Formats: sequence, structure tokens, C-alpha cells
Amino acid sequence: MNHRVTRQIRRSAVAVAAGTLVALGMSAAGPQGTDLKSLPKSAIRVDGSSTVYPITEAVAEEFAKAAPTVNVTVGMSGTGGGFKRFCVGEIDISDASRPIKKSEADQAATSKVEYIELPIAYDGLTIVVNKANTWVDQLTVDQLKKIYSAAGGAKSWKDVNSAWPDKPIKIFSPGTDSGTFDYFREATMGKDGKIRSDMTVSEDDNVLVTGVAGDSNAIGYFGCAYYFENKDKVKAVPVVSPSGKSVMPSHDTIMDGSYTPFSQPLLIYVNRKAADRPEVAAFVDFYLGNVHKVVEDVGYVALPDSIIGTTRTNWKNRRTGTQFMDAKGGAVTGSLGTIYK
Repeated sequence: MNHRVTRQIRRSAVAVAAGTLVALGMSAAGPQGTDLKSLPKSAIRVDGSSTVYPITEAVAEEFAKAAPTVNVTVGMSGTGGGFKRFCVGEIDISDASRPIKKSEADQAATSKVEYIELPIAYDGLTIVVNKANTWVDQLTVDQLKKIYSAAGGAKSWKDVNSAWPDKPIKIFSPGTDSGTFDYFREATMGKDGKIRSDMTVSEDDNVLVTGVAGDSNAIGYFGCAYYFENKDKVKAVPVVSPSGKSVMPSHDTIMDGSYTPFSQPLLIYVNRKAADRPEVAAFVDFYLGNVHKVVEDVGYVALPDSIIGTTRTNWKNRRTGTQFMDAKGGAVTGSLGTIYK
């Protein structure tokens, strides 16, 4: 799929979300009652996750109507690409489909970039196959590891399950700058595991949809929004949870955590110094006041009120650092409700 068509598809999701803001009555208040039309002429730079892009772009478009003197630019270089720029102070806000890594946090510390971590929605990483695939009715994490592992990865479907056909697997994956790639790798291979290199990769999820839809032996994965938008083109595969239950990604299973291990938070990271600028403070206030109205229409899952409340409190208090990492830099695991306080 060419880049212009991809942009048009993403724009349609943004338009739906932006329309929702208008229909539901967007909250246009700035910090401490700031008149958004009185903000100075300025620019806010956002980059990062293509998964989070439709949410941030929708909010940015509506913010531009309320604050016409502020130019918000939203890029989608991937979570890793966004953090590379954010952690050296090049951008004000980084969109992320995974929490910040230790190496990125270390770079931010070296560059003296403090940051405020704000969860804004849930995503469910969705495993998909071609519509013509009649043999895969569920997959375990071990089977996914067998398919995607760099260490003797399966060449055919029969290598995964002896009852399946001896047909070569065509494998699709987000690129290595994608937070979805990082999340999938750790969930299937473990922290130090490696994914095979003989795959078709793209930072653009719509390219992955098209690839899986075009090959009867294909498998791929991406955020649930791109599956919900393309149910007519690809087929989602239930994942066997640690409890042994076969679970499909849905609003309810992602929200309640039963779609495990592939439910993940979506976040934005705000440069603490940039947060002192009135236009950035106003934009983030606007974002947190409206994000719950758009995420469902974009195709993701809204956070429960308790977590949104914590997000807003942490933003109000300008709480810096990450809650997804312990003092030694190790990842903190568990549900978002138990991690994010």
C-alpha cells in the first residue's frame, strides 16, 4: 500500500475521532481557565508511535480550532523513533505504545530531560492470519515463539502443528522501531529473546494488513484498532492465556486483562521543561480532558475512570519518571491498575 493511501486511511480514523469530540462536546478549557485563543504564537512538536498517532492527531486537530495560534505537528516515526528524539530534547511529547526502556531513560538522564508519563488508552496486540486459513483456530504463546523465533523458527505450518498443512509460512511484523514489535518480542521470546530476520517488516500497520490479506499462508500482528478497521480483510486468531482459555481480543477482554499477555497501555510522555510553556500545558490539559471521548472511535479501549483520574493527578502534580521500571531499571510487570499509581 503506498504512503498516500495509508495516510488517507489514518486520516479517516482521525476524522471519525475528531467528529466525536465535536458531537460529544469537547472540553476546551486550558490550565486554570486559560483562554486558548489568547495563547502566544507557538509550536508543539509530537512524534512517536503510529499506533497512538490517530488519537493524538485527532486531539491536535480539535485543539487547533480552539487555539489557532498554536501549531501542533504530529509525526509517526514509531515508538523507538519518537523516544530517540524525545530523550535528547528534540520534541515536546512522545507518543508510545510501550513504556520507556532503561536505555531510553538513561539517555534522557544524560541529556537532562525529565519527563511526565501519562497512560491514555489500552491496546490489544492482535494476531491475524489470511481469511483463507482454515486450520488455525487458536495459538499458544509457545507456538507464536516457534513461528517468530530467530532460533530455528518454523518454516511451514506443519512445523508448528503436525496436523496443519505443509505450507510455507509468510511472516509479517512491525519494524524494530515499533513499540508493538518490542512488546510482542518480550511477550513471546522473553526479555533477551530474538525475533527472526527473514520477515516482511514495516512501521506502517496498513502495509501489514495488506500483506496478510494478500497471502493465504500469511501471519502478522498489530494493534487492535487496525484489526477492528480491517475485519473484512484478515482473521484474528484467539490466543491461549496462561489459564488455558482461548481468548479473542475485544473491548471487554482487553479491559479486564483476560486477553493476556497481549493487552498493553498506550501512553504519551511530556518533557517536564516543555510543560512549563503555556501552550504545552494547555494542549496536555485539553488532551487529557478529551482523550476518553475518542479512543473507542479510533478503535482502542478507554481507560477506566480510576486510571484516567490518576493520570490527570500525576499531570497536575507534574510527577516525573516512569512507574514501569524499578529502582534498578528492571521492568515492573502486572496490570496497569496495579502498576500505575
